[in-house]
Amino acid sequence: MFTKVDIEKYFMAEKQESLIFLVIGIVAIVSAIVFMLIWKTSFFKGMAIPLIAVGIIQAVVGWTVYKRSDSQRIDNVYSYDMDPAKLRNQEVPRMEVVMKNFVIYRYVEIALLITGIILIFLFRTNPEKTFWYGLGLALAIQSLLMLIADYFAEKRGHEYFDGLMSFLKM
Repeated sequence: MFTKVDIEKYFMAEKQESLIFLVIGIVAIVSAIVFMLIWKTSFFKGMAIPLIAVGIIQAVVGWTVYKRSDSQRIDNVYSYDMDPAKLRNQEVPRMEVVMKNFVIYRYVEIALLITGIILIFLFRTNPEKTFWYGLGLALAIQSLLMLIADYFAEKRGHEYFDGLMSFLKM
């Protein structure tokens, strides 16, 4: 049976994961800056590009989700008792979009991971192409981290959405 506790758990887990995402993004951005300013080799310059690009995405998404999780949690717990129609009319459509977006994210992340792996294998033994090797390595790492994080977020989202739908059918 879906309860207010399930809503609380979902949004608390979302908030915790978003904080991890934010920290990973900040570490990636700082690493990229260090690579560009201190370790100025071609390899590290290549690594810096996906680290900064994906790191910015991770930091922004992490902060955004972290910032809004509490208000969503409070609003949905209140709606559970006081206004279930609001859950049906607002939370269900929001979660449908979220779940569809996870599919898109998964395919993009897999494509980026494959691209990174291809770059690694193409340029790992070519000392003149260390930029591309570094770019591929960082791209593969960042894509894999995002794929793993989104896997758990999607799994949690499915459980929450299914519970929400079962509650609204009562």
